[in-house]
Order: sequence, then C-alpha cells, then structure tokens
Amino acid sequence: TASIDPENEAVIQRAISNLTRGKTLIVIAHRLGTVADADNIVVIDHGRIAGQGRQEELLRKCPLYARMWNTYLGTRDGKEE
Repeated sequence: TASIDPENEAVIQRAISNLTRGKTLIVIAHRLGTVADADNIVVIDHGRIAGQGRQEELLRKCPLYARMWNTYLGTRDGKEE
C-alpha cells in the first residue's frame, strides 16, 4: 500500500481486517498507520528488536517507535509520502 493515497489505503485496510478476522496475520510495513491497530507490533532496528507490544505501550516505552510515530503524523497528510 506504499504507493496509494490514504483514502484507498483505508479501504484496503478495512477489507484486509474483515477477511482476516479471527486469523493470525503478519504484516511488514513502513507506514505506521498500517499497523497502529495491531495486537502486537515488533519494532526492529538494525536487526535487533527495539520494542514490542501494542501501539499505546510502544509510544510510552519505545523511544524509537515514538519518534517514528511522530514523524508519521507529520507526513501522513501527503506532504512527504
């Protein structure tokens, strides 16, 4: 979904969510909005796990994820994506 506009990305994300309800899904993403609602997010930095948990937990406990999330919030309006 890296090359599509935010509106179409939201449509695709809803469809994936509906199709995978009750199943395990592994998602690899550069756009953090893609994984924000995941049950478990693993942050990998230089091949090592820098943090793991739900988004709320990572925002509090993983400085790298918090920085990336703040950057994402600043660019998601299409300014730099």
